[in-house]
Amino acid sequence: MCGHRPRLWGCDVEGRRLPLHRMRVSDAERDRTVDHLAVAFVEGRLDLDEYDRRVGLALSSVLLGELWSLTADLPRIGDGVPNPRPAPDREHRSAGELSLPVSAHRWGDEWRWWTGVAVILTGVWAAVSLMVGELVPYWPLVPLGIWGAVLLAATIWPSGEGPLGSR
Repeated sequence: MCGHRPRLWGCDVEGRRLPLHRMRVSDAERDRTVDHLAVAFVEGRLDLDEYDRRVGLALSSVLLGELWSLTADLPRIGDGVPNPRPAPDREHRSAGELSLPVSAHRWGDEWRWWTGVAVILTGVWAAVSLMVGELVPYWPLVPLGIWGAVLLAATIWPSGEGPLGSR
């Protein structure tokens, strides 16, 4: 009897296992590599051209070794690489100063996108109203309201805990 050794079609496969760098990759491993590259891009570790090049190579990779070479010069996700920017000193804020949990720049960008889409949807609504010859119900209120509520919630509760705390 062969004990606890793995067998496939009656053959011992433990001794025939390929080194990991020569194993074929799965779609999930490609996706994890692309996610790792996206984090590095967002953190400013890769420029757009390098990010695009590496993502293309990751999506077309066949072996694990090819994926490893794409992220070898990047810190692993969750390694806790220190942020070189100093944390804001909360004690020196005036009592009336607004302290948003999300950076003001990102918050402004998100609302600029919302405003741009609001202008486009309102334009479509107005064009439809003119073509019909009467004011139709203001349907952009539904998608804009939902999107605005999500943006507001993300601004107030950025950690994803929500208003009732973590579950």
